[in-house]
Amino acid sequence: MTEWIDVASEQSFVPGEKRMFDLDDATRVIVLKIDDGIYAIEDLCTHDHLSLEEGEIEGDEIICPFHGARFCLKTGEVKEPPAYEDVTSFPTRIENGIVQIRDPRWD
Repeated sequence: MTEWIDVASEQSFVPGEKRMFDLDDATRVIVLKIDDGIYAIEDLCTHDHLSLEEGEIEGDEIICPFHGARFCLKTGEVKEPPAYEDVTSFPTRIENGIVQIRDPRWD
């Protein structure tokens, strides 16, 4: 099982504010606090492989700034085309006041 990776202190997260995190050399992750928790999804729209970083947040969804595809921030699930493939979501937890994520793709 892959290790948990520290992102930032839980207190530093402002609801709805996106934080970018480089998981590895090839994977950028959006980490943000919404409603009931802190969530992490890959910064990559599956429709045209463009960044979601500048996308608007509406409730628990992020809207691709290029073509309008919507993804659930909690699960990565596609909510509206033109995308049809889900975005990778990453488990998060808070350990001793620090937000951590884990990359289970290689487990």
